[in-house]
Amino acid sequence: MHGGWHRAGAHTLVRQGREVELLHRAMGFATLALVTLAPLLIVVAAADPLARGGFASWLADGMGLSGRSARVLTEIFSPPRKVIGTTSVLGAVALAVFGVAFGGSVQNGYERIWGLPSGPWHRVWRQAVWMIAMTAYLYQEVQTRSLASGQERIALSAASGVLFFWWGQRFLLGGQVPWRLLLPGAVATMLGLGGLRMFSYFVFTPLIVDNAISYGAVGVVLVVESWLIGVGYVVYGGALLGRWALEHHGPRDRAE
Repeated sequence: MHGGWHRAGAHTLVRQGREVELLHRAMGFATLALVTLAPLLIVVAAADPLARGGFASWLADGMGLSGRSARVLTEIFSPPRKVIGTTSVLGAVALAVFGVAFGGSVQNGYERIWGLPSGPWHRVWRQAVWMIAMTAYLYQEVQTRSLASGQERIALSAASGVLFFWWGQRFLLGGQVPWRLLLPGAVATMLGLGGLRMFSYFVFTPLIVDNAISYGAVGVVLVVESWLIGVGYVVYGGALLGRWALEHHGPRDRAE
């Protein structure tokens, strides 16, 4: 059994995960997402001309929540009606700075996974563009609820997700890694997010209600933060798994 573990290269995957500091990066991802992505999506949802329920519905959809747990989440994360008008210039600047930092954190994680040096400071525009693309991707994910359902929506969501994470790695890495080497990581990321959604449905759905009763809004935020840690783990872990699969079970040639 020990020999099979080594022949499969699983020990290498575990070692690479430790070297990349996967859990630490996932926690950083969750923290930056909460202070950056959440406010940004709240503003975008408030300005949404289609008015599909706002940020809370986005979050509930991403976590796979329904029923009472979704209502609890909506009560806590529903923003003021005048959120756009009350957003100050300083707040917008801070949001932009944190947004770039969030994109930079994801870029640095991908660079560590592929063994590349950190990108120069003038590539900061890539991080900003990636954040805009991320927001657009999450927006269209919610809009598909009214366009498709069941197997159709799963297929549409999977295809758009693979395209986004495939492009996202290539873009943040400045084209240093060939497209064909990045596709397995994008597929692994979407498979991981699908598994996380199922886990969230069975575990976080009742946990949100219990925490809301026991701890109030703080308990619900802690559940959301735990889910975001899972998302970060999948985003980085999927890219790492994709590279590992190529090294141990794919073509031997690699990008320099």
